Amino acid sequence: MTVPGSKSESNRALVCASLANGESRLHGVADGDDTERMLAAVALLGAEVDSKDRMVRVRGPIDRSSTASVVLDAGLAGTTSRFLTAVAALRRGRTTVTGEAGLQARPMGELHRLVRELGAVLESSREGFLPVSVQGIERDHVQRGSSERVLTARGDVSSQFISAVMMVAPLLGGVRIRIDGDVVSRDYLEMTSSVMQAFGATVDVGKNEIHVWDGEYRATEFFVDADWSSASYAFAAAAIAGGSVRVPHLRMESSQPEAGFVGVLEAVGCSVRDLGGEQGVVVSRDPSVGLRGAEFDMASMSDLVPTLAVIAACAETPTVIRGVGFIRAKESDRLGDLAAELQQCGAKVAVLPDGLRIEPNGLRTAVISPHDDHRLAMSLSLLGLRTSGITVKDHAVVSKSWPHFWTAMSTGLGVGLVESL
Repeated sequence: MTVPGSKSESNRALVCASLANGESRLHGVADGDDTERMLAAVALLGAEVDSKDRMVRVRGPIDRSSTASVVLDAGLAGTTSRFLTAVAALRRGRTTVTGEAGLQARPMGELHRLVRELGAVLESSREGFLPVSVQGIERDHVQRGSSERVLTARGDVSSQFISAVMMVAPLLGGVRIRIDGDVVSRDYLEMTSSVMQAFGATVDVGKNEIHVWDGEYRATEFFVDADWSSASYAFAAAAIAGGSVRVPHLRMESSQPEAGFVGVLEAVGCSVRDLGGEQGVVVSRDPSVGLRGAEFDMASMSDLVPTLAVIAACAETPTVIRGVGFIRAKESDRLGDLAAELQQCGAKVAVLPDGLRIEPNGLRTAVISPHDDHRLAMSLSLLGLRTSGITVKDHAVVSKSWPHFWTAMSTGLGVGLVESL
């Protein structure tokens, strides 16, 4: 079963390519609303963009000298909106970053504080929320060749705030980012560093400090890995129903933190084989062997909490998910909303301060609301592999990250997963 390219890698690569001098070629770029919003935004900012068959050509850099006022609509794409807010600090003109109601409800205060400390002026009708207008940093105020600018960032909020600042820092004379407390998704900072370095930046990610040197991005050819988050749904199908699923072009050594899901799959009773190269990864479960629960810290791969929760609802022993209290502020409340929908399907679920406890219980027919969250829609649909009559409302929400999810799952696995309303 083929899955899209990594959305996380794609958006980071698109930002770096749009800031680089010359033409970059990005292969395997994710489709979906988030990526489309980013492509549209960098084009509006002055980069030349041409997309065909998951290969995107980006000729940069964006027009930083433009004094025109620009409005960038991120839709429901949180990552896109955060990265664009930092990119807006590079422009002379006023840039307004906005989105749909669901995105406007998500807190951005820490990001806005960091971008202000870089020297930009931010204005918003509701402090710390979108829409926000960014007046860029004057060129005279950028101290090129110096990395003495020091910021302190909270570690207990989205790592995307830090990643956003990291990606614009080379063009602002470099920066040191000191991290206050533990980072909730540190592996994503390593991914950001890896992509930046592929485009010529110099970055060092330490335990409590990140150092980004002054420099320029250079155009390059970049290959986006297959997306582990998307692959998790195919692998969860094998875990729930038994059998084997192979996802090509998936790398075990990927910079994506979600590659750690291999350990989760093995813990619940699956076997995993890395075939290498284009062959990818195979996950299997003998259907005569029951699924078992365990305790998991999912802080480094929090997007896969819904996937694991659905597997847990089909297991024979309890599962505890910890380390993810921060996912209440994702596209949905991914603890409360996820628990409520699982309970509708008959699962026994308790919401913990930092996660969920899921105990074996009989599943039943239900109509599921994804709460405008693509990951809830995709993961909860898999319950239809264990019990009939699972119906997913608002099924088109999957377009955020995988527009062809329903077709891919039905044709790839030979199973009609859900009735879509």
